Amino acid sequence: MNLKNRDFLKEIDFTADELQYLIDLAIELKAAKRERREVKHLQDRNIALIFEKTSTRTRCAFEVAAFDQGAHTTYLDGQSSQVGHKESIADTARVLSRYYDAIQFRGKSQEMVEELAQFSDVPVYNGLTDEWHPTQMLADFQTMIEHTGRKTNELSFAYVGDARNNMGHSLLMMGAIMGCDVRIAGPSELLPSAEIRALADAAAAKSGARITLTDSMDEALLGAQFVHTDVWVSMGESPEIWNERVKLLSPYQVNREALAKTGVADVKFMHCLPGFHNEQTTIGFEIASKTGMHEGLEVTHDIFESDLSVVFDQAENRMHTIKAIMVATIGD
Repeated sequence: MNLKNRDFLKEIDFTADELQYLIDLAIELKAAKRERREVKHLQDRNIALIFEKTSTRTRCAFEVAAFDQGAHTTYLDGQSSQVGHKESIADTARVLSRYYDAIQFRGKSQEMVEELAQFSDVPVYNGLTDEWHPTQMLADFQTMIEHTGRKTNELSFAYVGDARNNMGHSLLMMGAIMGCDVRIAGPSELLPSAEIRALADAAAAKSGARITLTDSMDEALLGAQFVHTDVWVSMGESPEIWNERVKLLSPYQVNREALAKTGVADVKFMHCLPGFHNEQTTIGFEIASKTGMHEGLEVTHDIFESDLSVVFDQAENRMHTIKAIMVATIGD
């Protein structure tokens, strides 16, 4: 599989075979790291990391993956660069691609990362935008494969909550491409748009994926091997909408009753993180105080900390899948 010099911007840009290749490569690289037999395929490569939005997992995953493979990184945020302030995205792309072998972008607009790729002479990676989260998808699918030993077309998973964000979009699209049984549940006004649904339907027609979009938790959860969720208010949204959003999404909380609806004894809980499952963060405390939801928001604390939760496996796999992307696109 030759993915040399390819951008990694959104799932729909890749075939099922190409995405599976990246997942398989990540699994091998993970094993090599653990067994201390890793080969450095990125020796002396340089990678620029542009962060319009803050990050823990994405930044650390890119940096550790690069260092493991012999590459160097430069971290650029709004305070340490001119990106979008004094220098346009197009000019930034043309400058950085003279210095670096690849560029990662994590920010708001998909149009911005697409423009970065258009004007760059080196691969551009989407670390997250408001519309898509493709690096997270590789990690999620690696995690689901590891916990079931199944092929992707044998996986069934549900995503519940606010589904018109990047996680709702990406899980729907990745599942459609890979031939999964995909269930998306949320209030009708928070389900993916008609445009996103059309893309997923077209991909499902090729792969044989089964897609269910519903406002019914019962319908979405029955038979699901994995239950995904995400925060109820995304980065950049106003805190003023918390009360309204919590009222709307409370029926979609992942708790013991919800997981019991799957009817799957070894069902697993997944979350891209960070998650509001307790009051041990500033925002978590403020939200709990405002709403009275002291046991967790999108997921209860007992589920998050239970043996059913594989969220930290997901978090680790961000590193291995990001490493796979870099090795496949700019490796020797």
